[in-house]
Amino acid sequence: MKEKINITLTDGTSLEKPLGITGLDVAKSISEGLAKQAILVELDGEIRDLSYPIIKDSSLKILKKDADVALEVIRHDCAHVMAEAVQSLYPNTQVTIGPAIENGFYYDFSRKTPFSMEDLIKIEKKMHEIIDKGDPFLREVWDRDDAIRYFEGMGEKYKSEIIKDLPSEEDITIYRQGDWVDLCKGPHLPTTKHIGKAFKLMKVSGAYWRGDESNEMLTRIYGTVWRTDKELKAYLNMLAEAEKRDHRKIGKELKLFTFDEEVGAGLPLWLPNGMIIIDELEKLAKETEVKAGYDRVRTPHITKSSLYEKSGHLSHYKDSMFPAMDIDGNEYYLKPMNCPHHHKIYASSPKTYKDLPVRFAEYGTCYRYEKSGQLFGLMRVRSMQMNDAHIYCSEKQFKDEFLSVCNMYLKYFDIFGIDKYEMRLSLHDPDRLGKKYVDEPDLWIKTEKLVREALEDGGLNFVEIPGEAAFYGPKIDVQVWSAIGKEFTLATNQVDFAIPSKFGLTYKDSKDTNQTPLCIHRAPLGTHERFIGFLIEHFAGDFPLWLAPVQVTVISISDKMNDYAQSVHESLINNNIRSKLDIRNEKMGAKIRDSELSKIPIMIILGENEKSNESISVRRRFEGNLGEMKLKDYLESINNEIKNKSRRDLT
Repeated sequence: MKEKINITLTDGTSLEKPLGITGLDVAKSISEGLAKQAILVELDGEIRDLSYPIIKDSSLKILKKDADVALEVIRHDCAHVMAEAVQSLYPNTQVTIGPAIENGFYYDFSRKTPFSMEDLIKIEKKMHEIIDKGDPFLREVWDRDDAIRYFEGMGEKYKSEIIKDLPSEEDITIYRQGDWVDLCKGPHLPTTKHIGKAFKLMKVSGAYWRGDESNEMLTRIYGTVWRTDKELKAYLNMLAEAEKRDHRKIGKELKLFTFDEEVGAGLPLWLPNGMIIIDELEKLAKETEVKAGYDRVRTPHITKSSLYEKSGHLSHYKDSMFPAMDIDGNEYYLKPMNCPHHHKIYASSPKTYKDLPVRFAEYGTCYRYEKSGQLFGLMRVRSMQMNDAHIYCSEKQFKDEFLSVCNMYLKYFDIFGIDKYEMRLSLHDPDRLGKKYVDEPDLWIKTEKLVREALEDGGLNFVEIPGEAAFYGPKIDVQVWSAIGKEFTLATNQVDFAIPSKFGLTYKDSKDTNQTPLCIHRAPLGTHERFIGFLIEHFAGDFPLWLAPVQVTVISISDKMNDYAQSVHESLINNNIRSKLDIRNEKMGAKIRDSELSKIPIMIILGENEKSNESISVRRRFEGNLGEMKLKDYLESINNEIKNKSRRDLT
């Protein structure tokens, strides 16, 4: 039997070590300092505990707390500690699952009485005690039947159910911390003390066992944990700022939109101020698309079921569509997307290679049945207006068209001050062909290659995400981050190699042979609802001048100035500037305060001096008083700022 193994470190150094040595022992053999800082190892590409025995020649990377993967493990370990704390304080509570998630962790518990926010304080205190003990996380492999009997004997029916559902060939791994044990694959930190104290329990919610509404409602406790107190403080400050920027709160304050029970959940009503923002976004998009060679079209809100049967939407997305309605003995559906209609428009007249690319754009209203528990302000709604378009092109034209769409996204990001974004290339899962994805393996490989090469040639940074493609082809999902670092899924750029052939879409090539075009689905501004929700939080309601519902407030100091204020107000209106006249019999301080609360970018204040000089005094939000000037000169300045879509008000 081989008693020695070779371990290759990241710098290429090869070490001969005894069979079964652990990562911690390897770290100690290099230096005691490294051993003290080590928390995990990457063994042949897999993350393992420091105590994991190495039984063959392997590559080894010793990981410290600053490693990218470390934070996920810290969060998972914190979930384990929370579960131990809960069962210590509330012995009759059953544990289910507790994964790490973005920014933190959660654990689901079964308990007759749901936890309160007061309970979280007690649990958090107990967690500190457990961490202070510094119990090691110990990995054990158990016999399957023994594990089931153990958890059933403990009254842990959920754990035993999980074990019974695991593949028969899979090891049953248990992690022990002190006297508390949990079913877990790992890996874990060396001890509970390695988690640190930079954590906080955040909230309690309900969650169905395994996400099934027919199962028991469990209690879910969410927490957040970070490497350092500084990171935790920064995150909590971000959350506090995000709460102040909540689009639902600001939308109500600025009278942008509302919801009404009699209208229905998830169906926003746009108020005059919100409609101005919609109009400005449409105007921007239309101007951009005209320059890019798009033709505008319009399609109906309802459609026969046969169209969605042909497109595949009924078989793939029926659960997200509203129920069918009977009209003249035919099934009709509310439109969940615009693409099948655009395909029909393309097919309405013959095309040759000289006609391509064909670009159809539409601000189409779509309807999707989101479950009531998923509705969230403007971010998840049931009625949405999409900045939609479809491009029909040859394979030769594909790269230029695809990159043109991506560059359109970047142009919009610059206008709105979106500095952080990520393009995610969503790919298919070969194991789900014919189920989740169109069963065309060769076309999947070919199309994904086309998209990948286009992105690389365009010098665009992207990451690949397996198993997240649309059912008809790969896509780019665009993630953006607001001014305070909050992440949003904003837009998409999809490639469709399957549906055009289903619809019989063709064009004549130079040899007069029928060819099937590729189709690019794109929505760079997503839906008005989600995008405006994002902009509200991004700008905290302080929209740049060109987008602000009211751009200028004209304020008279006294009744004697009302006529002059009226004339200035009319001049602004005549110059296409959105002006509000405030000649109320109120104190000056009250008028200024009301304008500030309404987040109006500019105040023009008029008194005796301004009237005598036929001038205006300008007060700018965030900049204060700009002094006295001639209205004509200032009008030119304002109009230039609006035309150029400047972002001087972005804070």
